[in-house]
Amino acid sequence: MENAPKLNPSVLVIFGITGDLAKHKILPALYNLVKYNLLPPATKIIGISRREVKPMEILKTVDLCVYEKEGSCDPEVVRRIGEQLDMFKLDPLNNDDYVRFKDYLDRLEERAGLCLDRLYYLSIPPQAYHPIIEKLGLNGLNGTCRHHRATAKLLVEKPFGFDVESAQQLIENTEKVFSESQTFRIDHYLAKETAQNILKFRRHNPVFSSQWDCRHISRIHVIAKEKIGIEGRVRFYEQTGALRDLAQSHLLQLLSLTAMNIPTELTSDEVHAAKHAFISNLYLPSDSKSGHPLAVRGQYTSYKQEVNNPHSNTETFISLVLRSKDPNWSNTELQLTTGKSLNEKLTAILVYFGDKDPNVLRFRIQPDEGIDIDLMIEEPGFTHNLRKVKMNFSYSEYYETDTHDAYERVLIDAIRGDRLLFATREEVMASWHLLQPILDYWQTDSNDLVNYHNGSEGPDISRLSRLDSVKLESV
Repeated sequence: MENAPKLNPSVLVIFGITGDLAKHKILPALYNLVKYNLLPPATKIIGISRREVKPMEILKTVDLCVYEKEGSCDPEVVRRIGEQLDMFKLDPLNNDDYVRFKDYLDRLEERAGLCLDRLYYLSIPPQAYHPIIEKLGLNGLNGTCRHHRATAKLLVEKPFGFDVESAQQLIENTEKVFSESQTFRIDHYLAKETAQNILKFRRHNPVFSSQWDCRHISRIHVIAKEKIGIEGRVRFYEQTGALRDLAQSHLLQLLSLTAMNIPTELTSDEVHAAKHAFISNLYLPSDSKSGHPLAVRGQYTSYKQEVNNPHSNTETFISLVLRSKDPNWSNTELQLTTGKSLNEKLTAILVYFGDKDPNVLRFRIQPDEGIDIDLMIEEPGFTHNLRKVKMNFSYSEYYETDTHDAYERVLIDAIRGDRLLFATREEVMASWHLLQPILDYWQTDSNDLVNYHNGSEGPDISRLSRLDSVKLESV
């Protein structure tokens, strides 16, 4: 494949390989990486399981070809990934198993005849991280191979904590074993093609870059709508909710890319510094009547029955407004909205130029990645009537080659040590400090939880905006 990255041979260790994330995202992404020869031949994939299981048993339970247009697998690629995949039985709480595992990795490298970078992917709930990270450190698995010519990296999924206190504790516990430079906090939304394009779009299109401030942009709205409900993830969602699941991580990261000051060089360090500065300047405005944070939260009607908890106050929908102390954005509404069991699947960033009849620039993250903008034109004829039309760019229509799935990019960047698409501890803590007042308010008052019908547009959010005719729009 053209422009394929040069990677060091690695061993990717997946804790939770029998879980939903590994089956639906990680293993299909690895299938594609093997198919396109993006992984060095010596690369090994090790699945960690509490029980004895053979590699092909795992692969038979996975729809490896979910990203294939034909929906069918190439038998040769399946054979190759089967050869690269091994399974190791390990009880995460049993230290003796980690001693055996270290010996196993050392012997694996001896057979390969070279050192392998070690990547530990924790595809498990965040509350289960600590004992695994601790025992990896106790047994020297957080370092290099015995010849000291490789690196060890830790890959973790969000949510990175559940509030300020737990996030700080998680970071401190992790840093006792893995340094910040070894830790890769995954936000797969940032690996999507459109998200990667935002900064370059802003920098290299002067017609927009010259107007990218509050004098021209009245509102930025980051939206993630899902048609599905919680899909059986009862325990996870009851503990998490929409704010922690998407708003605190994915949506705030996308907002940062859209409105942060663009650094001189788009290096990982400079981009992360700019994102941290942007988030640190945000604050939650208060409702003029109640004095509470300006937010609407909701729950779809069948949720309580699905989780078998008639008293559940877990939100499946959240829309909140933010403001910035940065003079460039002092008069711009910054809004985050996400919800489940809504009328459509959609993730997009909407940038409104002007107040009344604005030109709306849309970055479409999913399902149809691309960029479009509404423009006002005069209709043909003698009436001089104006009409809003859409100019549209679609990745799938413009490029003949397929775009890679976000998890393919996540894995490649982690292997090569590129931290650009991964959240830093500073960004994580700044985001929790920003949103903690909402969590504190919800602990004292649950009367603001609004019910909405499954498959609807969700709760009314118009009161959150000073602009006319604001609703949760489709793209």
